[in-house]
Parts: sequence; C-alpha cells; structure tokens
Amino acid sequence: MGNRPKQNSSNLIAINKSAKYEYFIEESFEAGLVLEGWEVKALRAKKAQLNESYILLKKGEAWLFGSHINPLPTASAHIQPEVLRTRKLLLNKRELNRLIGATQKKGYSCIPLNLHWNNNRVKCDIALAKGKKLHDKRAVEKDRDWSRQKQRLMRQH
Repeated sequence: MGNRPKQNSSNLIAINKSAKYEYFIEESFEAGLVLEGWEVKALRAKKAQLNESYILLKKGEAWLFGSHINPLPTASAHIQPEVLRTRKLLLNKRELNRLIGATQKKGYSCIPLNLHWNNNRVKCDIALAKGKKLHDKRAVEKDRDWSRQKQRLMRQH
C-alpha cells in the first residue's frame, strides 16, 4: 500500500495529471487490470489516457470507467477494439472493503492516479481522495508560487 517503490518514468504508461490538482490524496492502492490482448499491445506503445477516468465500486467490485486505450493500427481485423471499454480492477477483499467503506462517507471519491508496469503486468494506482474546493486550489497554488520564489531568492544570495 504505502511503502511501494517510487515509479520511474520508463515504467509509467499514463498519468492522471488533474488528480492532484482536483483532490486531496488520502490513501493509495495498487490494483491490477483485466485487459484484452490488443489493449496490452497498445499500452506497450503508451497509447493510453486517464484524464476523464473515474472508478466506480459496485457489487463488491471496482471498475475503471472513461479510460482511453487507443488501438494500434496493426490490431487484428477480426477484433472490434472498444476504446472506452469498462475495465475491471483487481484488488483483494480487505482493500475493496476499505474503499467501499470510505467512499460511502461524505466527500470521498476513488480516482485513478496512473497506469504503470510492474513485473510485466499493467497496474493502476488508485487513490482514496477528497475533492478540493476552489479556495483550497488557490491556497495550494499560492504555496507553490511562494516556494518557487524562496528558491529563487536562495539562489541569488
């Protein structure tokens, strides 16, 4: 859960850049994905996007909605690739119960953070997150600007 090694850029497939801007990340989990063959080939070519994706928890299972995986032009002719297919996330029972319990509380959401390779398997980092209000986003932006300004001042002296 929390003590996984940091992802290096060669293992990353896609990142949800708006996740850290729109949400406070409370806790993160690593989940496997149920994929078809053409999807794995497309992911090796980094043809994925998580910008508008979200996770739905229903009937004791986690599902990834809205993730784009664009098929390669060399995909087989007898397969009709579905770009926006709903994909099942693989989590253990304890993690699922934790996510379901927390999302039923007010304000908690379950969002995908990134797709990455782990031992030749595609994994999705998902987070238990709380939505930011507009004033929270402004405060984070202000803190980031101030830390940049401090770095500039320290370099000058």
